[in-house]
Amino acid sequence: MQANLWNLVTTNVRPICVKRVIPSLTATQQCRYSSTLEADVVVIGGGPGGYVASIKAAQLGMKTVCVEKDETLGGTCLNVGCIPSKSLLNNSHFYHVAHSGELQNRGTIVQNVQLNLDKLMEQKRNVVKALTGGIAGLFKKNKVEWVKGHGKIVGPNQVNALKPDGSVSSTINTKNIVIATGSEVMPFPGIEIDEKQVVSSTGALSLGQVPKRLIVIGAGVIGLELGSVWQRLGAKVTAVEFMSSIGGMGIDGEVSQTLQKILAKQGLDFKLGTKVTTAKKTGSEIVVSVENAKDPSKKENLACDVLLVCIGRRPYTNNLGLEDMGIERDEKGRIPVNNRFQTVVPSIFAIGDCIHGPMLAHKAEDEGVITVEGIAGGAVHIDYNCVPSVIYTHPEVGWVGKTEEDLKKEGIDYKIGKFPHLANSRAKTNLDTDGFVKVLADKNTDKILGVHMIGSVAGELINAAVLAMEYGASAEDVARTCHAHPTCAEAFKEANLAAYFGKPINF
Repeated sequence: MQANLWNLVTTNVRPICVKRVIPSLTATQQCRYSSTLEADVVVIGGGPGGYVASIKAAQLGMKTVCVEKDETLGGTCLNVGCIPSKSLLNNSHFYHVAHSGELQNRGTIVQNVQLNLDKLMEQKRNVVKALTGGIAGLFKKNKVEWVKGHGKIVGPNQVNALKPDGSVSSTINTKNIVIATGSEVMPFPGIEIDEKQVVSSTGALSLGQVPKRLIVIGAGVIGLELGSVWQRLGAKVTAVEFMSSIGGMGIDGEVSQTLQKILAKQGLDFKLGTKVTTAKKTGSEIVVSVENAKDPSKKENLACDVLLVCIGRRPYTNNLGLEDMGIERDEKGRIPVNNRFQTVVPSIFAIGDCIHGPMLAHKAEDEGVITVEGIAGGAVHIDYNCVPSVIYTHPEVGWVGKTEEDLKKEGIDYKIGKFPHLANSRAKTNLDTDGFVKVLADKNTDKILGVHMIGSVAGELINAAVLAMEYGASAEDVARTCHAHPTCAEAFKEANLAAYFGKPINF
């Protein structure tokens, strides 16, 4: 009788409290089977991929439910990633410019410059609160239902929202499921993170004071950005990197070398080709043991007050019920999908950091949009060669498409067009001339194959290159496009002119 009544309850469209219907159930059972929802699409995860997919699905007329376990929407990016780190990068740059005396060269004398770290962190928190709250507002406006809990797939068309104790708070019956669970910090074997003295990127965003000595394990995007923040604020920063170059995967070799020289001039120390073996707390400091990656006999001990571990991220795909659905993950924990982002179960899709490709918020957002458009019957297309990457140091680094190393490996004949910011009028007026724009074009067709740049506004300017490549532009196309003067964007035009014609105008 109870089973039949439970089946009746779970078919209701609106949430129904089972406690009122079946008083004989135990408190645990009442907690586990509290409500049932009906939906066209259930999105598991409220990060950049998940919340964008949810909003788009609702805009396309689908009844949409988003299951998110955290107290706020936005995922890693908005809460403990992209957004707070950019706040700290921007404001630490202002402090550095004022504190270093650089403003005197610009005609402004500033004395007794002091750091108010509490205010710096408050501004970061305010930005995060405003943006995460804004997503909740967008959910409400677009009629997306947010169910708090850990989403677990229990059938091809059913998701349970789990409470922290593992009990079920809601069951959602749905036509389609989109997994957008993102990624988590990659642990370092043998090093325990306490988020106080030994920190991940999350803890590094909220340190209570500026450490005198900071060691960063990893000189990829996150390591360079957070290392820059604390170096500007007064820490002595050393980045230890196993690879022989900085910037992580996908960065052009020449750009990486140039960036390293610029950051070293700013005060960052690098130990490349170096492997961390252990890290132990000794009193108030941490002793990090390292060795040469090629010659383990060359060992060294480094001491620091705070150790930042940022060796990468891994897909967050545990306890999703994948195995029960016959969905096997690859060796990196990613969920295999086809070109419509479908798993082996046609009603279950996956996007973002938990599938193949770069772990970038904007990549996840685009995948979220086109996945639900595909569910609604639309076309599904994304060109991963046109997904940009940015490192938000100062100067910034931006790139899209092929590197020189890629083209050589693939045996493609190419030509190079370069233009230094030193010859760009806007960069000179801004006293910000570090870096260059580099265009790689097909030697035979002139089609743009890759664009790589270092400069103060590279993160903004790279989008012009993305647009050009998305629509198959040639170097001549960009070179013959009128650019406003004086702007840093003219360096992009001149680099294309150099690739097409062989010579720029102003250098």
